[in-house]
Parts: sequence; C-alpha cells; structure tokens
Amino acid sequence: MDGAGPIAGYQAITVTPYSPTIGAEIGNVDLTKPLSDNELSEIRRAFTDHLVLFFRGQELDFEDHARFGEYFGTLGQHVGVKTNSQTTNDPRVRKFHADGQTPRVSGNVWHTDQSCAPMPPMASILYLHTIPPNGGGDTGFASMYAAYDALSDNMKAYLEGLTALHDGTLQFGEGTPKAVHPIVVKHPESGRKLLYVNEAFTSHINEVSREESKAILEFLYEHQKRPEWSIRFRWQPHSIAFWDNRCAHHRAISDYLPNVRSGFRVQVEGTEAPVAP
Repeated sequence: MDGAGPIAGYQAITVTPYSPTIGAEIGNVDLTKPLSDNELSEIRRAFTDHLVLFFRGQELDFEDHARFGEYFGTLGQHVGVKTNSQTTNDPRVRKFHADGQTPRVSGNVWHTDQSCAPMPPMASILYLHTIPPNGGGDTGFASMYAAYDALSDNMKAYLEGLTALHDGTLQFGEGTPKAVHPIVVKHPESGRKLLYVNEAFTSHINEVSREESKAILEFLYEHQKRPEWSIRFRWQPHSIAFWDNRCAHHRAISDYLPNVRSGFRVQVEGTEAPVAP
C-alpha cells in the first residue's frame, strides 16, 4: 500500500485503500465476534466502493467464517462436482488447500467465480491460515469497472447489446452449467457499467462469427488484466480476502508448490442474473 493511510468518513472501522482502483484493507474490527450495526454498515459501504476487502490477523473457526458470510446473503455450493468434494464438517465451508500433491492450483487463470451459472455467486470469502514460508501464493485482483471505463467510445458502442456464452465444462468438466450473459452489465448496487467476460469460462460471443468473437475476446482478456487496474494481494497467516464477483476478476498465482497454502472458503449466493445497462 506504499504508505497510504486510512480514508476519512468511517467511524467504526478503518479503511485503507490498496490501490486507486481496487482493494482496501479493513482494520479495527474482530470477525471472531458478531458485528455491530455500524461495523456491518461501513463494511458494506467499503465493499461497494473498493470491490475487494482484506482483513489481517483474524483466526476464524467455521462458525466465525460462515457468520461473516451470512451477513451478506445465503451461503451456497460450488457448481463443480469435483470441487464440492473438498468439504468440511460444516456444509457451509469448503476446504481450500494446495501442496506438493496438488496437480493444478485452482483458479490460476483470470476469472470471476462460476460465471457459467445462470445466477453466479455474489461474493467469495477466502480465509488462509497457512501460507508458503518464503512467500508466493499471492492473489491478483482486477477492476472490471476500470477496464470498461478505459475502453474507447467506439468499442463501448460495439459491445453494448452483445452477449456471450459462459461454459462451466471448460474448467469443471461435464455436469456443470452453461449460461448466456451480456458482455456489458450494470452492477446492481453501484449502478456502474463493467465488463462481464473472462478467459476461464467465456466460450464465445453469440452475435458475431467465431473468428470475430475470438479476436474481440482475446483483446478484452488482455485489456482486463492490465496493471493500471489490477493488484497483487500478499497473504499473511490468518488473512481474509472478500471479493465482489460481480465486478472484480481474480487469479490465484501458483508459484509456491510443493509448499502448503491452506484455508477455507465460503460463497455468498447471487440474488439476480447479470443484466445489461
């Protein structure tokens, strides 16, 4: 964060931006206890404004983790059959573990979680208690608001009204859903426009030829991950990342195997499908 300090306007918590476009570190709050109305209200506001929130020094058990997620909606299950096998004794909480026996780190391509679902999840909350001893295992995040805003007016006009197929079988195999979503959508809370395609799940644009679709999607994928609107979050033990799947992309950086990176994750279900502006 390079010396950035907390921003004004918060009384119950502290909010320190991680970058000008995305991310904020939240302080002065204990997630092992129920939140006060003021704490929850300010966390909600920070979440809308900063897209992904980071918390440090939070030694959560399953009940703490699930309680925090349930402040924001119903907790749900991953669409991937194999992914759902990574269960715990609490059905709301999924194990998230990689080590020397892991053939492929989950989420190591830029994406938004399960955009292949007709109603994708609203948010994900990842808690890591163990991280690699010598660094590594960071998570990248990118703002799809900023990616959209930086497009030329001509490209914005071209993309408006187009839709794309999101195919879960590309990542999770047979038995996972497919869904069609607009390429440009409006966030239901902020009202801002954003890009809603990603290289993990988007198969093709429906209204143009496959050749044109391939060229446009390749441009958009490279554009979406530009450093101007992306960050790299460096984990510490007992850290949390809470991201908005509706407007932020993320990527797990798999540079740490065979070391252990381990924790748990909950998923907050969406309440509506992505919609065009």
